[in-house]
Amino acid sequence: MAVRQTGSSSAPRVIVRLTGERLRPEYRREARALVEKMFGLRVDLTPFYKMASQDSKLESLVEKFRGLKPPRFPTLFETLANAFACQQLSLTVGLGLLSRLAARCSLSLTQQDGTHYAFPRPQDLLKVTPEEFRKLGFSGNKVRAFHELAQGIVNGRINLTGLESMDNQAVLDYLLTLRGVGRWTAEYVLLRGLAPLNVFPGDDVGARNRLAKWQHRKEPLDYEGVARLTRRWQPYAGMVYFHMLLEGLSEAGALKNSSHG
Repeated sequence: MAVRQTGSSSAPRVIVRLTGERLRPEYRREARALVEKMFGLRVDLTPFYKMASQDSKLESLVEKFRGLKPPRFPTLFETLANAFACQQLSLTVGLGLLSRLAARCSLSLTQQDGTHYAFPRPQDLLKVTPEEFRKLGFSGNKVRAFHELAQGIVNGRINLTGLESMDNQAVLDYLLTLRGVGRWTAEYVLLRGLAPLNVFPGDDVGARNRLAKWQHRKEPLDYEGVARLTRRWQPYAGMVYFHMLLEGLSEAGALKNSSHG
């Protein structure tokens, strides 16, 4: 499946292309549902824009990336795996770990432009020994977290699908019972896996620093300080988080075109 956007931010069009052998009608429905979920296409941003219009500084940031929808990972397992890989590491390093892991154990597809790897499934991870994990660059604590999560899902002890119907606090309480999950990971999974728009991960050091800089704070923020500053933007603090993330990527030159239109 390949996805691209055409048109302007005011009149966008998302093009989804499926290729493969023996494509069945249900694949089209599944692809549509997956794309809508991952790119937040059904999320109505009108109330968020109305709120942002009452804050001139926020409105300026929002207009720079107008049309941004809240992104989600396709599954909660993938969300947790990304969180484990990136704990206490930069995004680049964490994604590098996941790429090596996918090449080691995932389903693959070889085409003219090379071999592509799917994201590992829980059963795929169980094929990788702790020693092989560590050779790929994972710490011992991360290896144990990955294996316990994968094993729990495979044997039915861990049920992530049930989180879809829980409120934020119940989700956080459940996630914190899992090995390797602390407050940052739990809030990250909540925002990136279930997409409630009111979550601003207060332990995200990069987001914390961007928020302090944006508010011209000389002293670093702590978790409670982040909560106090973002309270004015509720219930859309998570959308502010995503906009600040894009602003940071734009300043670092990681976006080819950060302007709308």
